Amino acid sequence: MSTPVLDAIFERYSCRDFLGEPLTEFEVDLLVKAALAAPSAVNRQPWHIIMCNNKNIMDELETAGMEVISADEDKGTYNRIMERGGKVFYNAPAMMLICGNSTDWAMLDSGILVENVALAAHSLGLGNVICGMMRIPLNSPKGEYFTKLLKIPNGYQFTIAILIGKANSGKEPHELDMSKVTHV
Repeated sequence: MSTPVLDAIFERYSCRDFLGEPLTEFEVDLLVKAALAAPSAVNRQPWHIIMCNNKNIMDELETAGMEVISADEDKGTYNRIMERGGKVFYNAPAMMLICGNSTDWAMLDSGILVENVALAAHSLGLGNVICGMMRIPLNSPKGEYFTKLLKIPNGYQFTIAILIGKANSGKEPHELDMSKVTHV
């Protein structure tokens, strides 16, 4: 059986190669609305969304992140990023940061929200990758500066981000691993 939603779920892949072309206002508006349409525990909506379309800010965040990653004694993450072109944010023109409050459900609800955005972006023909690497510059020595620059509200902390843009290249979605399922 095929439906537009199921097609988006099964076709979506993690894009790590973006053209860098800015999103349109229409695309940004739809993605923000898709985020806000996400369900949350008791409809508390424990999130704050920051839509960053500023390439200069993203480049500054990326530079700070790479400084931290390159200084780490374990070079595994650094080597993997370098193999992928040396960019933490893969030349994406936009990043949606989701910040959660201190409630018990904020992390889970942020995960639900970011999946809404990933599927919405894919359905609009946009590449996307869910990105936890944003925590690195926020936890770096410049973290307080970036928190202010991004206007993260008091009482909220970074939970997850998603990079969005037109894909420069594509790839197949990951293979389904049915061994991860137990039927009871």
